[in-house]
Amino acid sequence: GPVFYKQKRITKDGKEFYMYKFRTMVIGADKELNQIRDKNEADGLLFKIKKDPRITRVGRIIRRSSIDEIPQIINVLKGELSLIGPRPPLPEEVKKYKKWHGKRLNVKQGITGLWQVTGRSELGFEEGIKLDLYYIQNWSIGMDIKILLKTIPAVLSRRGAY
Repeated sequence: GPVFYKQKRITKDGKEFYMYKFRTMVIGADKELNQIRDKNEADGLLFKIKKDPRITRVGRIIRRSSIDEIPQIINVLKGELSLIGPRPPLPEEVKKYKKWHGKRLNVKQGITGLWQVTGRSELGFEEGIKLDLYYIQNWSIGMDIKILLKTIPAVLSRRGAY
């Protein structure tokens, strides 16, 4: 299939855009989601399976090293994403948000953020949202620099990446 994958996501003020990634799953993986939803290992609105059967062999390597996220630089150049900020949610996740969750859409979403450098997929949904809101309320250039510097070891350690 195609090397690139695009997925509808939500950014600042609820605006929709297509986020780019390198393809890591089989073609039609979205259609198979309902068949494996009961295997979800995440809480809240997130869907994560450590050994997701839809991920290809090469895709597993690409995901573990976070290489699949590199095409999002295109989204940054187009002004749709920031380098740093809360990760952009799926439209179906936003529909299920509690009112306070929506505050994370008050800023442009990013490729990496406080949630990602603190624990990535190892953190629960509510815990991650609280980190996003902390970031928004306490934003500074210094915090962005710290997050950017912590992103490198977070990616290299592969902790919480699957």
